[in-house]
Amino acid sequence: MKVLITGSNGLLGQYLVQRLAGNPDYEVIATGRGPNRLRMRSGYAYESVNLADEAAVKGLVDRHKPDVIVHAGAMTQADDCERNKDACWMVNVTATRYLLQGAEKVGAYFLFISTDFVFDGLAGPYSEEDPVNPVNYYGASKVAAERIVKQSKAQWGIARTVLVYGLADDPRRSNIITWVKSNLEQKKKLKVVNDQWRTPTLVQDLAEGVKLMLDKKAEGIFHLSGKDMLTPFEMAYQVAGYLELDTKLLEKVDASTFKQPAPRPAKTGFVIDKAVQELGYAPHSFEEGLKIVVDQIRPK
Repeated sequence: MKVLITGSNGLLGQYLVQRLAGNPDYEVIATGRGPNRLRMRSGYAYESVNLADEAAVKGLVDRHKPDVIVHAGAMTQADDCERNKDACWMVNVTATRYLLQGAEKVGAYFLFISTDFVFDGLAGPYSEEDPVNPVNYYGASKVAAERIVKQSKAQWGIARTVLVYGLADDPRRSNIITWVKSNLEQKKKLKVVNDQWRTPTLVQDLAEGVKLMLDKKAEGIFHLSGKDMLTPFEMAYQVAGYLELDTKLLEKVDASTFKQPAPRPAKTGFVIDKAVQELGYAPHSFEEGLKIVVDQIRPK
């Protein structure tokens, strides 16, 4: 099976390439903007592509004729999207249309990666059937892209996920575990939000869920997240406790403490029963995921 992965320099893209490359059942073409930033260099081909360039995107798809396109490339920082709406729309919506048109032409299955931010956060956790109602521009761009996917003539699936965490190849990219670890080791106090709820997702689990979808060419929407509903403060407290760092340096605050351009939904999180039953999706608990990431951080 030939699989084209966009956003391969991102966290999910990195783990998806690792999961598939080197397996004789898959031929992997990874794409990202700029040079390849993955530590793993063998078992796949890499091409730099600007997703805003229609000719480049369609040329890429036409040249490789993949069986599956996993569209993980996106502008995902909500505040950046709020500040740069034109750029957000181009990357998250227009580029999706270009890729879909390519997928229709070559007969590829199209798997789109979406987000819990399509919901308003008033009634979480959410199932796949719940109505979308985004509260920020990032969420709105993903709703628009999902609509384009659903209207496509291509065979399609949508994988929504929540607050993905894990260790990136790029050491400059932090996650909640490394952020808490670094600050508390330096005895710095941390203000952490305690009035937002999520089902945080270990990136290895998300990559496995996406693989399950592409192997089955599963159609429709699937919610792929962790199974524990936690606030960021609760996550930080677990991290500090596991690493035996001073939990008294953590301060509970509400979201209004931080002045952010993009409003956040209060309570999202997912009901993952459909993915568990139809795909065999089996995510780790946050405690298990924490141990996995800490083991990756520790010097070998």
